[in-house]
Amino acid sequence: MSEPRDPSDTPDAFDDIVESETTRDPDLAVIEAGSRTLCTQAGPPQGDPVPSRPEDPELDKALREVETELSTRWGETKLEPSVTRIAALMDVLGEPQRAYPSIHITGTNGKTSTARMIEALLGAFELRTGRYTSPHVQTITERISLDGAPISAERFIETYQDVKPYVELVDDREEYRLSFFEVLTGMAYAAFADAPVDVAVVEVGMGGTWDATNVIDASVAVVTPIDLDHTDRLGGTTAEIAGEKSGIIKQGATVILAQQPVDAAQVLLKKAVEADATVAREGMEFGIVSREVAVGGQLLTLRGLGGEYDNVFLPLHGAYQAHNAAVALAAVEAFFGIGADHARTLDLDTVRTAFAQVASPGRLEVVRSSPTVLLDAAHNPHGARATAEGVAEAFGFSRLIGVVSTSGDKDARGLLEAFEPIFAEVVVTANSNPRATDVDALAAIAVEVFGEDRVVVEPRLPDAIEAAVTLAEEEAEYGGAGVLVTGSIFTVGDARLLLRRG
Repeated sequence: MSEPRDPSDTPDAFDDIVESETTRDPDLAVIEAGSRTLCTQAGPPQGDPVPSRPEDPELDKALREVETELSTRWGETKLEPSVTRIAALMDVLGEPQRAYPSIHITGTNGKTSTARMIEALLGAFELRTGRYTSPHVQTITERISLDGAPISAERFIETYQDVKPYVELVDDREEYRLSFFEVLTGMAYAAFADAPVDVAVVEVGMGGTWDATNVIDASVAVVTPIDLDHTDRLGGTTAEIAGEKSGIIKQGATVILAQQPVDAAQVLLKKAVEADATVAREGMEFGIVSREVAVGGQLLTLRGLGGEYDNVFLPLHGAYQAHNAAVALAAVEAFFGIGADHARTLDLDTVRTAFAQVASPGRLEVVRSSPTVLLDAAHNPHGARATAEGVAEAFGFSRLIGVVSTSGDKDARGLLEAFEPIFAEVVVTANSNPRATDVDALAAIAVEVFGEDRVVVEPRLPDAIEAAVTLAEEEAEYGGAGVLVTGSIFTVGDARLLLRRG
């Protein structure tokens, strides 16, 4: 770490940006800055962060057998709001989740990207990390990571076999069997203890209070932006949703709050007071000082809990990713006691190196060129609006074609309305998930939003992508055309497999 800084040295300019920061729409100049220097900072290509299926047929067969067994359990959309079963599993496993400190992340959007950034920062400071996120993009092993990489298929299978007898023991005792997500959560906590890790970075599955991950006592609780999603289970207002998500705030913890709707912020702050927790708010105690679009991402100056960090290159697109970076930095500072016990910054070069190596698959990810094909897992209106802003800012397409498939329990109309201003046309399709919205039903909504002349229907995703590429190429300015595949993490996963294989 660097030498301590005097907090009074912090420029007053930060106060001037608070108002614009709370709008989440800062008026920033778009520049193309230092591409070769920034690419050098990012280091050599890290390869695809998403694992493929095992090449060994026997290993692939064994992994599929585990997946089949897990699929017989309640899926992630069927819930019984309780931590009773997961607590029972932790008990018979010997409380593995208490073998290491943890950072717990909830919110509506941005959780996985923020978790990846936190993981990268902690790893850069030579801590062994475990990361648990959901859902996966392509392969189930993505959900459990050690040292910044998904665990191998072999280790995933071994971990499942290790916990299986204890899972069955709990199944026999409880009214309902452990769910798919509960078993995976138990596997993650056991794998982290077995590694062992120095710190776990854990993303909630849904909500907070009764989420299966909430058997940890995290010293740092992170709340990314809250918006309307899963309203049938979490509540119909952002305040009600915040009430559920505030359940991860534990006694004496430090709470890192991204910018929130006023009613949600009030609920979260009240819970923090009740838990005697320390609160740091984006736009107040930390935030973005400046942000410039750069080749391959953006160049940031961040205000952390301990001071300022300048010339931080983030190889991700969109203002929302810059906000995720500010939240991640504050969370790691809080983990190290900065802002409370210590008045200093983290080592700047280490922070720069960590952020320059961050990847977030399926989040404005470029997978093809000529025309450019982007994948983004936006699945609700709030996420779609952020994605639309990011696309407009970073790519400047003269013609953009959307490929959209949503899940049946999502606000498809709201998502399509968010994308309507940037899509010249939209190709409506279906992904491989059984919960995908019926193509005809989605097409009917799309026609109401876009008009019949701007909607194409292709029930099969490969055909939809091919149709979108053809439509994009119809533009005379060939180099300015693009395709955005979006609407669901399942849509992105399917498309990623198709495009990377092709």
